[in-house]
Amino acid sequence: MASSLDRPLDHRYRDEHPIRTLAYLFRADRRRLAGAVVVFTVKHSPIWLLPLITASIIDTVVEHRPISHLWTSTGVILFILIVNYPLHLLYVRLLYGSVRRMGTSLRSALCTRMQQLSIGYHSRVSAGVLQAKVVRDVEAVEQMVQQTAENGLGATTVLIGGLVIIAVRTPEFVPVFLVVVPAAAFVVARLRSRLRAHNEDFRHEVETLSSRVTEMTRLIPVTRAHGLEGKALTRMDGTLRRLLTSGMRLDLVNGRFGSIAWVVLNVVGVLVLAGAALVSYYEVWGVTPGDVVMLSAFLTTLTNSTTTLTGLAPVITKGLESVRSVGEVLQAPELEDNEGKAELASLDGAVTFEGVGHAYDADRPAVRDFTLSVAPGETVALVGASGAGKSTVLNLVIGFIRPTSGRLLLDGTDMNTLDLRTYRRFVSVVPQESILFDGTVRENVAYGMEDEADEEAVRAALRDANATEFVDRLPQGLDTLVGERGARLSGGQKQRLAIARALIRDPKVLILDEATSALDTRSEALVQQALARLLHGRTTFVVAHRLSTVRGADRIVVMGEGRILETGTHEELLRRGGAYTALHSGQAA
Repeated sequence: MASSLDRPLDHRYRDEHPIRTLAYLFRADRRRLAGAVVVFTVKHSPIWLLPLITASIIDTVVEHRPISHLWTSTGVILFILIVNYPLHLLYVRLLYGSVRRMGTSLRSALCTRMQQLSIGYHSRVSAGVLQAKVVRDVEAVEQMVQQTAENGLGATTVLIGGLVIIAVRTPEFVPVFLVVVPAAAFVVARLRSRLRAHNEDFRHEVETLSSRVTEMTRLIPVTRAHGLEGKALTRMDGTLRRLLTSGMRLDLVNGRFGSIAWVVLNVVGVLVLAGAALVSYYEVWGVTPGDVVMLSAFLTTLTNSTTTLTGLAPVITKGLESVRSVGEVLQAPELEDNEGKAELASLDGAVTFEGVGHAYDADRPAVRDFTLSVAPGETVALVGASGAGKSTVLNLVIGFIRPTSGRLLLDGTDMNTLDLRTYRRFVSVVPQESILFDGTVRENVAYGMEDEADEEAVRAALRDANATEFVDRLPQGLDTLVGERGARLSGGQKQRLAIARALIRDPKVLILDEATSALDTRSEALVQQALARLLHGRTTFVVAHRLSTVRGADRIVVMGEGRILETGTHEELLRRGGAYTALHSGQAA
């Protein structure tokens, strides 16, 4: 399965025409799609054969032909109607199965690409945009193919079948249909285009209403607290009035469209019927009464088919634009480059910065000339004002970003030569806000383990993280669902689960990014106790604004404007009376 999903990543989605891209996406289902076209043509044949068979039955009655003609005609139409059911099921299996497989492969390719794209890309492109591409854009491509196949094939087969029958039975009327049908379809299409504009206006008003309702419900506490209910309702009334006006205008346009289209099609139909009847009445061109009925029926079906084909343009345009949108992700060049690099089988935990610099923008380096040697098992705290470059240093250690100058060494090996995916097996991160998924406590703690962690290992990690006391009180213990983003747990509980997740991995390098800044005093004390166990014997980088949480670090690195200002222990730095003392005095005050 994985290999079949990797192949689409090699296609030039953005640089080729979307039609070629669609052909590429469906390359594995070419035969199924060809079979679907054949099956559809047969199953849809009653639409264009029925007027012909109706004409035959009428001529049999009017001209008193042998009764066997009636039974033959009836038998043929009954047969093609009955076989429609199994043929339709086969068509759905062939076409819709191909479309669903294409959509699944495309979504899997997108998810694969998102896992490969750099953290820098993800920091610029919002999660909502990527979610829309995976869900809505792929759905738009699926709908385009389904609707184009269903409606487009139907309209095309009816047009071709109808014109062929007319050419065989009454060839003199072919020029009439080639003029009248497109003209009638053009009039109906023009009316529909006006209707589409009003539909779009109404949709925008509904979306505005949805936004206003969401905003109103969020503001209810503020509105209630300040006695602004009347103002909130007045604002909502304005939106509702605009929606009412737009809805009534749409209803009126709908009524006009329906009536005018009906009148146009029926007037043209009566004129064609009258003309065919006159030709038959005066026995010109050998037109029979059955031919008159057939020509009248074909006018409606051919006009509707032509209108359907023109109406597919917006659906196709939207679908092809979605193909381009998906291509923006599948062709994004910012991949983390790990191919062909050395895999890391073990790690002691020595981290060495040699004049490291990193600039997100060319003229504004976030870190410059950063030189530091961290021994295995040492705890280093990074402190400084916001924007000093602390988070950039952490991202460099994790490998989310690469140095733009200098070198970063792991156990003496340049990180640029390593497959960072293998390095990160030895790394654990405890962020400021714990990221939990909507699973059980057990699943969240053991997340990312190559082998399924047994209950004893999970409980040991929870115990060392000071989490056992609250986990045991949960309704289902380890099997309790924590809710989306851990919504059913407090901040301190979520953070202790994050520490348990880090502990169970037994990392060599540990990253703590403001791990206690959002907690109350009691939760912070419990988390600090758990962190003390977690730090033991591991190379640890700690970022904290509250200096009280880093007093026990082996070394404190004070940063400012991307540079190291001073380093030392808590006591050493206080004795120097430098930047750290100023930070400490400011917090004490």
